[in-house]
Amino acid sequence: MWIDSHCHLDANEFGGQSLSVAEEAAGAGVSAIIVPAVHKTNFEAVITLGQQREDCFYALGIHPMYVPTSKEEDLQLLRDRVAGLMAGADAGSKLVAIGEIGLDYFVPELTQSPLREKQEHFYIEQLKLARDFDLPVLLHVRRSQDIILKHLRHIQVNGGIAHAFNGSAQQAEVFIKLGFKLGFGGAMTFTRALQIRRLASDLPLDSIVLETDAPDIPPAWLDEEFNTPAQLPEIGRVLAELRNMSIADLAAATSANVRTVLPRMLIG
Repeated sequence: MWIDSHCHLDANEFGGQSLSVAEEAAGAGVSAIIVPAVHKTNFEAVITLGQQREDCFYALGIHPMYVPTSKEEDLQLLRDRVAGLMAGADAGSKLVAIGEIGLDYFVPELTQSPLREKQEHFYIEQLKLARDFDLPVLLHVRRSQDIILKHLRHIQVNGGIAHAFNGSAQQAEVFIKLGFKLGFGGAMTFTRALQIRRLASDLPLDSIVLETDAPDIPPAWLDEEFNTPAQLPEIGRVLAELRNMSIADLAAATSANVRTVLPRMLIG
């Protein structure tokens, strides 16, 4: 069975059919889905998915692309919500990480002042939150690997996942030393994605997790269609071929890696 370590199951693209999408994925062999929040407006949606389906777990955080529409008090709201969940016996058991958080230096307007500094502030404060509650983090890392790593060295968290990893082998090594797994998904299925495929082939198997980032980053065979978590087994097949190993062994290893780096999955 497979674990989708990063899927925006509550996204509008699914037309309110998130439960059906999850059911389809389960039928395809996906045993668990991690659903990260992106903004205060979807905190409750991802929590509800965790309550509605045994195979859904969630993370709470403010995505860097949503920082422009977020306010300083949203950080306190996030902290308060996490504190309440961690103190509870039921819903909080499905909270496995702080995320999706990080830095995005790909979108031009996010690289300009004051948004660049605001992004970094929100990232730092959410790392502190993860540290304070001993939670791992789900990281958004787009053209920002070195700055992300700089703050991870200063604010030590309980590991996590560098989602949609597309850095260098040297940067990958640093993430791994800091207790992180590296997420690979649809981008890896394109034969022209030479660097990503090289990393997916050569990195230690115990450092890799699989993801869809659905509805985003569709694999090569979906063309212009949006992605779904049911695509994960086929994405896994591509990785198994790249690493010259059996699909069953690849599924078992990557799923075990997710459970290792997100230990609260064992509580839910």
